[in-house]
Amino acid sequence: MSVVLVTGAAGGLGTAICERFAAGGWDVVATDRPDARAPVGDWIPADLLDVAQIREMVAHATTIHGRLDCVVHAAGLWTEGPSDATTEDEWDRVVGVNLKAAYFVSSAAIPHLEATGGSIVMISSDAGVQGNAGAAVYSASKGGVSNLTRALALELAPRGVRVNAVCPADIETPMLKGQARDFGGADPQAYYAKLRSAYPQGERARFLAPGEVAEVVWFLAQPSAAGVTGANWSIDFGLSAGI
Repeated sequence: MSVVLVTGAAGGLGTAICERFAAGGWDVVATDRPDARAPVGDWIPADLLDVAQIREMVAHATTIHGRLDCVVHAAGLWTEGPSDATTEDEWDRVVGVNLKAAYFVSSAAIPHLEATGGSIVMISSDAGVQGNAGAAVYSASKGGVSNLTRALALELAPRGVRVNAVCPADIETPMLKGQARDFGGADPQAYYAKLRSAYPQGERARFLAPGEVAEVVWFLAQPSAAGVTGANWSIDFGLSAGI
């Protein structure tokens, strides 16, 4: 049976991804920070800001079922605000989880994925395709993820490992609610309205459901997607189509 390792598995998107793979008959190994817990899969807590823990987590994940067929990087942090007010700690946390962890989880998983002809699916963002004003740190981290995807795809193609990224717009998750709480001021609904106002759908604009993103992740992990590598798949209602 095929095995997937999902980081950020306790979050709204991570949970949806775990559930989609479980529904498809895959064994799921779920990881997230030690104070969280994923509702689906074999659970391995790890601090993704600690490279030693990352390597131990991947090694443990591969021993549970004896193989690894896909890694999905769903762990992510958001921040926003003026760049001249950014702290070093803020930069380190966001870039550490969004980009550095994605790199080192992939690095540790490569030999195992080569053995199965497996794949890596990164969760990037529309901010990994285009810059978002007021979110330079997040945009830098996700832009790095998108280009890391391309670079790893080229490097690993001769070894039979595919690497792709999914670039969603805003997703209806606890992370988005926290984003509105922390950065939306006194009126989170006004914050949501501001986000939706950038979408080309106008009054029809809405946020993505986690399952919509999980479905694309699922597809990219399948043998039917064998010809797809090095791609950044936008799922953003056309938000980035005009760049």
